[in-house]
Amino acid sequence: MLSPETLESYRGMTGTERLRLTLEMIRQEIPYLLRGTPEEVERRFERLRQENDERNRRMLQGIARTREPR
Repeated sequence: MLSPETLESYRGMTGTERLRLTLEMIRQEIPYLLRGTPEEVERRFERLRQENDERNRRMLQGIARTREPR
């Protein structure tokens, strides 16, 4: 979870600045994602897929709740 200060900093950025920051972070972290045996790398990426699927599921549930009649 991001700190309130970090969130506020991100809110003050333009979309271009946030994208640039995101791409830079990806470039810095890719070597670590690919380090290890093929099995370790596969497990790491599988975990990322699971986390993304769960995040997407929760977002879709939240969107569905906003469309429910009150």
